[in-house]
Amino acid sequence: MSMRNNNNRPLELGKPSSGKGRLKDLLLQRDNRICADCGAPDPKWASANIGVFICLKCCGVHRSLGTHVSKVLSVTLDDWSDDEVDAMIEVGGNSSANAIYEAFIPEGVSKPGPDSSHEIRSKFIRSKYELQEFLKPSLRIASGKPSASLQSSFSRKIIDSFRSTNSSQKKDVSVGMVEFIGLLKVKVVKGINLAIRDMMSSDPYVVLRLGQQTVQTTIVKSNLNPVWNEELMLSVPQEYGPVKLEVFDHDTFSADDIMGEAEIDIQPLLTSALAFGDPEMFGNMQIGKWLKSDDNALLEDSTINIIDGKVKQKISLKLQNVESGELELELEWMPLDQ
Repeated sequence: MSMRNNNNRPLELGKPSSGKGRLKDLLLQRDNRICADCGAPDPKWASANIGVFICLKCCGVHRSLGTHVSKVLSVTLDDWSDDEVDAMIEVGGNSSANAIYEAFIPEGVSKPGPDSSHEIRSKFIRSKYELQEFLKPSLRIASGKPSASLQSSFSRKIIDSFRSTNSSQKKDVSVGMVEFIGLLKVKVVKGINLAIRDMMSSDPYVVLRLGQQTVQTTIVKSNLNPVWNEELMLSVPQEYGPVKLEVFDHDTFSADDIMGEAEIDIQPLLTSALAFGDPEMFGNMQIGKWLKSDDNALLEDSTINIIDGKVKQKISLKLQNVESGELELELEWMPLDQ
């Protein structure tokens, strides 16, 4: 016995599937086989709260909007909650979402193509999602508050007409005009012997900064040796500097206390990765090294390796400007043309 959803597609009853399986089934729909924003084939990323599948280049722009506008996840690499998968399915895919977000594209405005510049891509995506310039006037959502799905957003946020974007919604568009060269996945593995900031312990979390981007881990309660095993993603601009890392102790009733800091020099990783090109062409091998010195926070030399077709680097850091504390990380480089 079967039923049909709103898109007249058969739904088999009595055959539950995993969240990843349901997500991949949704990705196989014809409208989801191209990027919702630029039309590039075979998108491998998605905005879980908006409900669209997007390509790697558009993914970089979505990340620059912040998670309050677009929560980006990899279809294949990230873990999805059931609620996130349900939200994607409820939206129904790229055609359904675009019917709303691109309902009124003004004359003279064109969608970017797969080969469009980052500037053109960024301007369109910001207009589409952050500024909501192409929505029906009756469906414009007050931005800045995430929701489980498009439909639930609209049902709670419907207003009578477009309102001019207030100052809190007007972000510096120049942030989105930065030309990105790839993505850096940072797995925050664990902390060791972190500093005490409460009576007997601390509630640590890690913050990473690169350019205008800031990402952070979850808070681990009352633990000086926390295990996160949490993956964070940063877009890497052409003009990049070190990744700045800070560890904080979360406090409920006062400002969070600093528990140490460090800088991660990503140049050795990028230089090694770019020198070898497509890592899938090589077997497992060491391709570079970031050397321990008095000028960095490394506890030991950090090697850069190709592992199963991916460029990865393990890093052990001694936190600076603090009485104690170490951090273990794993980096992975993901070029835009991968």
